[in-house]
Amino acid sequence: MLEAVLAAAAEGGPVQAAALIGGRWSTEGPQSERVGPYLRTTVSRAPAAGPADVADVRGHARDYARVVARLAPASRADVLERASCAATDNRDDLARLLALELGKPVRDGLGEIDRVADTFAVCAAEARQIGGETLPVAGWARGTGDTAFTYRAPAGVALAITPFNAPANLLAHKLGASFAAGNTTIVKAPPQAPAVSTAVVALLVEAGMPVEAVQLLHGDGAVGAELCAAEEVAVISFTGSAATGAAVARAAGAKRLVLELGGNAATIVCEDADIAEAARICARTGYSNSGQSCISVQRVYVHRSRYEDFLDRFTAEVGSLNVGDPLDPGTDVGSMVDDDAAERVVRWSAEAAEQGARVLLGGGRDGATALPTVVADPPPGASLVREEVFGALVAVMPYDDFAGVVEQCNRSRYGLQAGLFTRDLDRIVTAWRELEVGGLIVNGSSNYRLDHVPFGGVKDSGFGRESPRCMIEDYTVVKTLMLRGTSLWGAA
Repeated sequence: MLEAVLAAAAEGGPVQAAALIGGRWSTEGPQSERVGPYLRTTVSRAPAAGPADVADVRGHARDYARVVARLAPASRADVLERASCAATDNRDDLARLLALELGKPVRDGLGEIDRVADTFAVCAAEARQIGGETLPVAGWARGTGDTAFTYRAPAGVALAITPFNAPANLLAHKLGASFAAGNTTIVKAPPQAPAVSTAVVALLVEAGMPVEAVQLLHGDGAVGAELCAAEEVAVISFTGSAATGAAVARAAGAKRLVLELGGNAATIVCEDADIAEAARICARTGYSNSGQSCISVQRVYVHRSRYEDFLDRFTAEVGSLNVGDPLDPGTDVGSMVDDDAAERVVRWSAEAAEQGARVLLGGGRDGATALPTVVADPPPGASLVREEVFGALVAVMPYDDFAGVVEQCNRSRYGLQAGLFTRDLDRIVTAWRELEVGGLIVNGSSNYRLDHVPFGGVKDSGFGRESPRCMIEDYTVVKTLMLRGTSLWGAA
C-alpha cells in the first residue's frame, strides 16, 4: 500500500487512499475527493466510511485488544524503530504528498517527516521502559506484613482523531504511543489528508506492526462522533479546534481524554532582547505552514522603547519570505488548507484596519494562498487578538510594563504556549509562573516544540499532555497486586 500511494504522488496524483478494517486494506465504497489548495485539482480520493464500516471497526477493535496486549514491549519497540528508519528512507516522497494534499511547502514537509522518524524512535525507547513499581506499604502500620506492586497495563482500545495541519507527525504521536503501550488503535483521519494518513499507517504495517494493532477510517465529523461514543473505546486522543474538542468530550462521556485544542499564542519581546534575532525568529515561525499551527506566533508584544525598531525589522523579514508553489524547495509560504481559511486572514485584517490598526504587509490572498500579513496596533477587541487566526497573520503591539503585558497575554481564553525574549532571569521565572500556558519558550517564539518533551495547554487549549512518555501514561491503566501476609521487609 505504501508503495502504491507514494508512486501515485510522484506522478502528481490523484492518489487513492485506503481504509484498513479488520486487517484488510480497502478502497471500496463511496469516494470523497480532496482538491489540492494550490493545484486546484483532485489530488486524492478516499473511501468514505459508513455505519457498517464503523460497526466492523468497533467489533474488530474489541476482539483485537487482547491480541495486541500480549505482544512484548520489546517487539513493539522493534517495529517502531523500523518505522522510524522507513520514515527517513521515504521522507522526500512523503513530503511531496503533504505538499499535494495540503499546500505545505516541501521544506516544511521534510521537517515534519524528520519529526515522524524522531517520534517513532522516542516511542520505541519509551516502550522499552514500561514497567511498574514496588510500593512502600510497609512504611505505615496497616501495611506491615504486606507487599504491593503495580504495573501499567494497556487501556485496550484507543481512538486517535488527527488534524490536517501536521497529519503525519501527530498521527505518529498518537498511534506510535498507543502501540508502544500495547493498545489496538482506531484512527479517524482528517478529510484533508487521507493519502498522508494512509501512507503513515501503511509505513507502520510494513515495518511489522500487526494489522490487529490499527484500523483506519476516513470520514466526516459524524464518523468521529460515532467512534467517540463507542463503548469499546477506552481512551481518546484528539487534536483540533476547541469547539470540536468540546463535541468530542460530549460524545465520549466517561472516557479518558487527551485534548490538544486551539491556541492564540503570544510572544513577548523585552527591551533587553536581541531585536534583530527576535524579529527573524518571529517571522520564520509566524508563517511556517502558513501559520496553521496551534502554537504559531499570532500576537507579539514588544516593549515600547524597541517597538518601531522591531516592526521595521520584522516587516522586512516577513517581506523576504518566498510565497508560491509548495512543491518548489525554495518556497517558504505555500497555500492554506482551503479558500475559506485564507479568506479569514483577509477578513480579520480588514476588520482590524477599520478599528484603527495598520496593515503593514499583506492583507490579501491568491486563492487559498494568504499573503503573509503583518498588522500593527490592533485594538484588544479585534478578532485577530481575541480568537485563533490559524493563518498567515501576525499582530504586533507595544507594551509598557512587564506585569501589564503578562496580564494582556492571559486575557485570551486559550493557553497553549508562549514565547519570551529576554536575558532577565527574574522575568523568565515570573513569566513561567504567571503566564496561563502549558509551556514557555525562552529566547524563542511560541512556535517551537521538541517531540519528546511534554506538550499541551490549559483553559480552552485542552488538557492532557502529548509526548510519548505522557501519552503512554494516558494510554495505560495502573493495576495493583496486593500480597497479604507476605512481606519483603518482615512482619514487624
